Amino acid sequence: MVLMREAGKIAAAALVETGARIKDGVTTAELDKFIRSFIEKHGATPSFLNYQGFPGASCISVNQEVIHGIPSKDRVIREGDIVTIDVGAFRKGYHSDTAYTFYCGEVSENAKRLCEVTLTARDKGIAAAVIGNRIGDIGSAVENEALTHGYSVLRDYTGHGVGTHLHEAPDVPNYGRPGHGVRLCEGMTIAIEPMITEGSEKVYTLPNDWTVVTADGKLSAHFEHTVAVTANGVEILTLP
Repeated sequence: MVLMREAGKIAAAALVETGARIKDGVTTAELDKFIRSFIEKHGATPSFLNYQGFPGASCISVNQEVIHGIPSKDRVIREGDIVTIDVGAFRKGYHSDTAYTFYCGEVSENAKRLCEVTLTARDKGIAAAVIGNRIGDIGSAVENEALTHGYSVLRDYTGHGVGTHLHEAPDVPNYGRPGHGVRLCEGMTIAIEPMITEGSEKVYTLPNDWTVVTADGKLSAHFEHTVAVTANGVEILTLP
């Protein structure tokens, strides 16, 4: 667990530092360059770089882009955008994975509300990650928060186990039935990551074969922590 904490702190710090650099006119390529440099300077490797051919050190997704946005010098962030940065760090054999949706300047009330609900959904999912509960308890907590506010959760993509590999069993869906699914046991490390949309849950992948966007063009938010299930309750491993 010590090594997981080290990897988690590096990824979390990279996320915070990068979020502070979001401003009108910055490109996603510039942010990604900073992320790679930051992680490497702290003795780790970006988990996403070249993962299954992904070209960036991070995924940076803007507005209706849900996940897997490819950093590009042509993707310019503008005032009013919401920007999801998803980053992982690999250190001494272990990965971490964390994401946050940031504001670029002043954003719409609709965007704020979506992000606030998604953040709360993540925290409720984390609170359900205790010994004896099941994966369905996490998903149910996330889904109920989203549906209560009129939003949708993605069903095509899920959270996952994290450890010596970036993506491991079990899958951690953002929907489910309480008391169903894999039982949570001491020592499990998982990524809980609600991806919640303003409109329909339907998405499609752009021709770049990576970036997933909402089918109706409405906004999406994404928040993620890597957590450990321990005898003393859930421990968040991706806190700065």
